[in-house]
Amino acid sequence: MKDRSKVIFGNEISSKAYRKALKGKKKYQKKYGDDSAADYSVKLVKNACLNPTLGVEDIRVDEGEGDIPFDREKGIIVGNIRMGFGHYRISIAMASAAHAMGYTPYWMDLNSFKNTTCTKVIGAQNDLYSLGSRLSQKSRLFNKLVWEPTNYEGFRQLTYNAADQKNAELMAPVFKNIPKDIPVIGTHVWPAQAALHAGMKYVVNAIPDNWPMALHFAEGSVHLIQTRQSYMGYRILNGMAKKKVLKPMPADSLKYTGHYIDHELVANLEKDCDARLARKKNGEPMRFLLTIGGAGAQRELFAAVIKHLIPAIREKRAVLYVNVGDYKEVWDALKREVPALNSLGKTHFGNWDDTQRFCEEAIDGKAEGVHAFWHDNIFEAVYCTNLLMRSADVLLTKPSELAFYPIPKLFLKRIGGHEKWGAIHSAEYGDGTLECQDIPHTLQMVDMFLNEDTLLKEMCDAIKVNNSIGLYNGAYKAVEIAMGLKKQGA
Repeated sequence: MKDRSKVIFGNEISSKAYRKALKGKKKYQKKYGDDSAADYSVKLVKNACLNPTLGVEDIRVDEGEGDIPFDREKGIIVGNIRMGFGHYRISIAMASAAHAMGYTPYWMDLNSFKNTTCTKVIGAQNDLYSLGSRLSQKSRLFNKLVWEPTNYEGFRQLTYNAADQKNAELMAPVFKNIPKDIPVIGTHVWPAQAALHAGMKYVVNAIPDNWPMALHFAEGSVHLIQTRQSYMGYRILNGMAKKKVLKPMPADSLKYTGHYIDHELVANLEKDCDARLARKKNGEPMRFLLTIGGAGAQRELFAAVIKHLIPAIREKRAVLYVNVGDYKEVWDALKREVPALNSLGKTHFGNWDDTQRFCEEAIDGKAEGVHAFWHDNIFEAVYCTNLLMRSADVLLTKPSELAFYPIPKLFLKRIGGHEKWGAIHSAEYGDGTLECQDIPHTLQMVDMFLNEDTLLKEMCDAIKVNNSIGLYNGAYKAVEIAMGLKKQGA
């Protein structure tokens, strides 16, 4: 196993930072064990939610042998973790594109293998991240002094990558019995790092954010970015050792792709935009989609938006979709804060067939009132938003992974400093608003969408222009690059 923590793109890590990285790894080993000598079984199982439409098969580790063989010619692994919903959503986009291009997508969630050191380490860090996200919304002081600086500058430093690389060595054993010649697309850096430590030959690292951070480095992989704005920041490792000038990334290690978007959304993009404009012209209710991420934060903001929309919903000038993911308690809390939801809200809870039927019928049909969605299954919880997008007019979201989707967007206040660059990018390309920093400005923007034609039309027009230049083709390109590595190595 190559030590990827001492030197990163030709830049030597200080002995002090390296010792700290070693200490961090030993701490996890002591707490969660070292299974580097384990010989985990591997099997493929059809994904109940995503296999029927996207052909996705799950890679299961340490659950016995299976009878579905790996497709060594057309198989492609989408390596991910559940940390919020964002990395799962990007993975779904990759799987969708791969399936549309005739490949077999294998879903490998490193946070799902219960008995492995890998999952225990990731789970511990995921819990900390979720806690930080929630605290940042409850305490302005914590957000200003801890959360924003950590997400914006802490994760940016090269020394952080050195520590991550050491921890990722503990994740490598889960790849032991997976064919090494199947390409891997990592939608979080840890699966990409772990795959490289395990000797996987063809690894692509799909970077999710628009703010260059060393956190996202997996040297040895091809790094993909969704925006040209972040290209130079990554190439020269800008600010990743404070003011020190660092050696740049090799040119062939970084590729621009455009946005990582599901095939189904890209293929129907113009039709869906035309439908939005037709509904507006015909005076039909404007459909707002409010989606709650995996951290479950921002409930106060959601309640304020819903309260503000209730009169328009009653007057049939607005429709509200609310996806609470797998956080049913969030819906229960919203009903307490907005009692009108008890009479206006129609729930689509835990019934995936019902959810799919509603999403399909709403594309060309009518809708009214409030529709709430909750699913205990994580795939259904995440994918529900993707299905609802096609019939929605405006997506209300923090500027994270959803900032890149081809639907008019109203950006809520961010969680973490790095997210603000998603809103900036979207506003520059015309398919989203500026980030609304507080509740009054958020409600102002809701009213602008509701009461005038301009914003919706301009955003729909921009989405069509963006599509004509391939802005939303990033998932297809990611698959092309990953499979291209295999062809080059054959």
